[in-house]
Amino acid sequence: MSKKNILLIYIFFSVVWVFLTDDLVLLVRNDIGLLLMWQKIKAIVFIILSSIFIYYLIIKKEEFQTVQEEKEKLHTLINSMVDFVNFKDGEGRWIEANDFGLKLFQLENVAYRGKKDSELAEYTDFYHEALLYCESSDEETWKARKITRTAEVIPLPEGGEKTFDTIKVPLFHKDGSRKGLVVIGRDITERIMIERELSENQQRYQSLVDYNPELVYMVDLHGNLTNMNPQFERITGQPRSAYMGKSILEFVTEKDRQQVIDAFCKVIRTGKAQNNEEVEIIRADGKHIILACTMVPMVIDDQIVGAIGYAKDITQIKETEERLKRTEKLSVVGELAASVAHEIRNPLTSLKGFVQLMEGDDPTRQMYYKVMLEELDRINEIVSEFLMLAKPQKLVFKQSDLVHILKSVMSLLESQANLYGVEMSLEVKQALPHIECEPNQLKQLFINIIKNSIEASSQNVNVVLDIKGSQYVSVKVEDNGCGISEERMKHLGEPFYSSKEKGTGLGLTVSYRILESHRGRIQFESEKYEGTVVEVLLPFNKG
Repeated sequence: MSKKNILLIYIFFSVVWVFLTDDLVLLVRNDIGLLLMWQKIKAIVFIILSSIFIYYLIIKKEEFQTVQEEKEKLHTLINSMVDFVNFKDGEGRWIEANDFGLKLFQLENVAYRGKKDSELAEYTDFYHEALLYCESSDEETWKARKITRTAEVIPLPEGGEKTFDTIKVPLFHKDGSRKGLVVIGRDITERIMIERELSENQQRYQSLVDYNPELVYMVDLHGNLTNMNPQFERITGQPRSAYMGKSILEFVTEKDRQQVIDAFCKVIRTGKAQNNEEVEIIRADGKHIILACTMVPMVIDDQIVGAIGYAKDITQIKETEERLKRTEKLSVVGELAASVAHEIRNPLTSLKGFVQLMEGDDPTRQMYYKVMLEELDRINEIVSEFLMLAKPQKLVFKQSDLVHILKSVMSLLESQANLYGVEMSLEVKQALPHIECEPNQLKQLFINIIKNSIEASSQNVNVVLDIKGSQYVSVKVEDNGCGISEERMKHLGEPFYSSKEKGTGLGLTVSYRILESHRGRIQFESEKYEGTVVEVLLPFNKG
């Protein structure tokens, strides 16, 4: 019933009450006293009802004023917000919107109240589609019957766009019918741009680390690994996941650990980089490799929280440097040999001839002549080694059986082994391919190596042949002799460096020259008084 009808009914019954009740009293009892009494009662009732009505009006006015004040506060609040705020009724008609929302959709001068989004879309060409989308999006929220949250992109007339984190809250009556909808949209454009820029920077950083051809690693203030790029597995042969959080010193050889600790502490203490520190590490397969390491401080919020390291494998470079040094030394020896070898050999021939002549004429001094001839033969042998260094022979490579070559060498050295009381053995792990080589030079190479093992106070010399990898045949000469000290190991292959009383140091020098011409490699493993393992690698596949 409308408020107007209620008012008319009230007026009608008031008139009946005022005028007809007096006539009704006189009609029932024609008593003036009773009429006066009745009129007083009516006046009291009127006063009571009027008081109640006036009190009700005062209460309602106060409530209305309170509502108006709250409405003004709400209006002030939503207009002070930098978010888009909109209230809609159950039919989707706009009830209230803040100034930010009206300006956003270009509706400042439009009487928006009571209109739907589709109706308001007619007032703006630019946001026509956006408002239509809002109406369809509202419908999805109504159907979901729960608070929804979406990121909505709104284009701007001047170009560009804004992204809003939009929350829609549906309200329902007790019977489940639609009551209203509250829409709040927060401008998150700047946050999205920052997140996008952060994501791009993170991807650039990740690409710089992951695709860096060098090893990149990060350590915290305790020296524990916190991140490594994929090159970690290639260089160390270790899985990254298994060593995350572990100390970086686990990979470093004992002799270089203090150097790494000092460099790390200096970076953390001074905040300055440490460049080109050469560090030897141990791979998973036991091989030692040399890394050139650079370490820089890792700074976050002006605080050093760790260090970033860059490491480059320079093992081959160091090996090349060593080969160059050795080649230079061989060149010097070659020049020396070229200048003196022939000059020595000529008088040497004469001396040997006269000693042999005197030996036949004077039988009483046979022991002396024998010693002299042995020493002359030794001088001749040294001169031959000189000449081999001075004048590289013309090599004729051919496919040869390495097993046959080694059997021949061991046959030649059998008498010397028996003299020293050494047992020799040959073990072939599997069928070996033929290799392209100069057989006589390889014989000379293995004679030098096996002879050294025999003379190293060994009891057993074992020669083991096998295939290593896909390109090399491995020949290991193992003995249980006196071994080689670490200091001597550094000088192996240098001319005129020998621990033997009558050694010249040219045997291994010649061996290195032979290996160089055959594109081979030689490796030594030895400890003092625990024997030596010499491994020679010769390529069988030069592809």
